[in-house]
Amino acid sequence: MSTPHAMRPPTQAQTIDAIAIVGPTASGKTAAALALAQTLQAQGGAEIISVDSALVYRGMDIGTAKPTREELAAVPHHLIDTLDPLQSYSAAEFAKDATRLIRDIRARGKTPLLVGGTMLYLKALLEGLNDIPAADPEVRTQIQQQAESLGWPAMHALLTQVDPITAARLAPGDSQRIGRALEVWTSTGQTLSSFHQSAKAHAPDWHIPVISLEPADRAWLHQRIAQRFDQMMAQGFLDEVKRLKARGDLNPDLPSMRCVGYRQAWEGLDAGWPEAEIRERGIFATRQLAKRQITWLRSMPGRLVVAADAPDALTQVLQKVNELPL
Repeated sequence: MSTPHAMRPPTQAQTIDAIAIVGPTASGKTAAALALAQTLQAQGGAEIISVDSALVYRGMDIGTAKPTREELAAVPHHLIDTLDPLQSYSAAEFAKDATRLIRDIRARGKTPLLVGGTMLYLKALLEGLNDIPAADPEVRTQIQQQAESLGWPAMHALLTQVDPITAARLAPGDSQRIGRALEVWTSTGQTLSSFHQSAKAHAPDWHIPVISLEPADRAWLHQRIAQRFDQMMAQGFLDEVKRLKARGDLNPDLPSMRCVGYRQAWEGLDAGWPEAEIRERGIFATRQLAKRQITWLRSMPGRLVVAADAPDALTQVLQKVNELPL
């Protein structure tokens, strides 16, 4: 790998609030973040804020491809292992936590690195969120009953009629988010996307450049996803899910257990699928997640794109940072 240009002086680097490194699953975000953090040591150092809805959960290590102990020890990390899988965590909570962390890390003279692939979290931080109403248990129950009768693909079709913008970014089987969007519509008569749009008018004044790792060849990403899933299976992923099931207080409808891979493993263990079928379904679901993540990324015109499958991708990331108008 060629040697990147020297980073800009610390006094100029302080003019940004943070740097975001995003991309679809298995695109190399962790490696890029660690390389950047090492380079920033000369400027006071860096700390990583996880932008990942699965890494917040304790006991979910293998299936989330959580950074290793060595990686966690190399650079301070935040918003990893902060919740029990029984708990939930929202984009609004992330935006609040990340705002506090960015200010704290900056106060320590370090650069915050926002790293992950949960695009709704990043959107909430960068654009703000309006006062979306809290969950209404009665409306949620009604929608759940309707879904049990019609199926979630039909509910997705219904959402397409009332809120096509939100429906376009959700998979037909994403029951949690489809249900939430329909709940907002039923409770308020307003679309979830309209709340997000109006939030932009009150967006925080962040200076956070976004570096996006996007593969030029989708087949490269598919191969990486399959390799990662095989590695997780070899490391004992199914045993991890069995331990979570054995707790007795978790269920497959919780946000934690709906994370990609866990949902398929839980369902497969309940149904007695062979490991090969769990693997196939898990890889397919992860590919679908990556596809949705790339769609989100392409809606961010100001992002700085690096080809994740380029041999010098890490060097390009460092050069992008060096070239920022800091």
